[in-house]
Amino acid sequence: MQQHADQYIGGAWRPSLGGEPLPVVNPATEQVIATVPAGTPADIDAAVAAARAAARSWGATTREQRLVPLTRLRDGLAARQQEIAETVSAEQGSPIGFAANVQAGLPLTVASGYLELLAGYEFQEQVGNSTVLAEPAGVVAAITPWNYPLHQIVAKVVPALAAGCTVVLKPAEDTPLVARLFAELVDAAGFPAGVFNLVTGLGTVVGAALVAHPEVDLVSFTGSTAVGRAIGEVAGRGVKKVALELGGKSANVVLPGADLARAVNVNAANVFANSGQTCTAWTRLLVHQDQYEEAVALAAKAAAKYRPGDPAAPQTRMGPVVSAKQRDRVRGYIESGLAQGARLVVGGAEAPAELPTGYYVQPTVLADVTPDMAVAREEIFGPVLSILAYRDEEHALEIANGTEYGLAGGVWAADQESAIAFARRMDTGQVHINGGQFNPLAPFGGYKSSGVGRELGRHGLEEFLQTKSLQL
Repeated sequence: MQQHADQYIGGAWRPSLGGEPLPVVNPATEQVIATVPAGTPADIDAAVAAARAAARSWGATTREQRLVPLTRLRDGLAARQQEIAETVSAEQGSPIGFAANVQAGLPLTVASGYLELLAGYEFQEQVGNSTVLAEPAGVVAAITPWNYPLHQIVAKVVPALAAGCTVVLKPAEDTPLVARLFAELVDAAGFPAGVFNLVTGLGTVVGAALVAHPEVDLVSFTGSTAVGRAIGEVAGRGVKKVALELGGKSANVVLPGADLARAVNVNAANVFANSGQTCTAWTRLLVHQDQYEEAVALAAKAAAKYRPGDPAAPQTRMGPVVSAKQRDRVRGYIESGLAQGARLVVGGAEAPAELPTGYYVQPTVLADVTPDMAVAREEIFGPVLSILAYRDEEHALEIANGTEYGLAGGVWAADQESAIAFARRMDTGQVHINGGQFNPLAPFGGYKSSGVGRELGRHGLEEFLQTKSLQL
């Protein structure tokens, strides 16, 4: 078992300033595989001080100067893909194939995209008699979740560094090991001391101290809407800029004439991948009432392909959820749905019979779900698909827009134009048209309670910039 007692602060690994060891549990075996320090506010003070000390000199560098260590960081991500995949699989539960392709592969793609963007980005423009400058926001607090732990780190840290900001990273307590691996890559890339800092620990302790710290200029957070609201309130009192990527309850709308079988199968893959622990997951499948039972049967057949298993086995398509707490939360929602009148098609709240150990949840499909049920309104964050019937397009739109969330969604139609017309009326940040692929260069973020600000691409870089006008 790995036992770590240090934080990465000021360009070096330093002993944590107090705090008990924080266990890292393998969700498939329920065994402690490592410990990391549960940091303290004193660790945050040291990390923020280091970031502040480095901010002015790093912010004054040219894009060409920043590209040098950023390129080495990208190359480090490429060189350690297998180790990254194995680390995420062990601490988060992703099947090793998914971990290699997505948990390790996507961050590399995102980092490469930001290098290309930075190489051509203009930080200055002339507007009449004014020179308008895009300058770094300053010291960034990056607080990341456990579902896509390295992707979320890269999607915040790389554009922040590219913009000329310095960073203090607080990763999720469930998945700190890949964050430490990332810190090793930053260290090897040769960034100046203090440009990047890592403090592991509890959100209620080090996360809270980081958000409230007077020397932090911007808070970038990904996680639940409830925590995002609290962070927004604290940051607002300090007049800090915030970027909040929060929860979702995305609708996948299948219009009459669409390829129903393909839509349902893609929806199942979308929901059951990563054990449903995806903020953009299409957890509500909306089907016309005349095709409803056909869709239910298709969903049951599709769910059977996602039998839970050992994430270390190459054939496994669905592993456990991340923790006992998350397992109990998801099972509670399944029980709630059934109690409120939903029909269990496949799955259920019981543990898979063949997997008595591990935080496993059966892939579950619920039919006869109505918009007022908790499973249709609240984010479950587990492998649960709710299928709802609609009467006509206006009814489908009403259901799709009828939650507090607006992060993602899908629309399927007989032709692209009809799908786009429907998608334009959805209150959500991104919509996949007839199965269109995720684009890591496009802006990512939500409407309503799904957050403020955007990640990825040019919009993601600009979250970490502030504007200055020089009147000539």
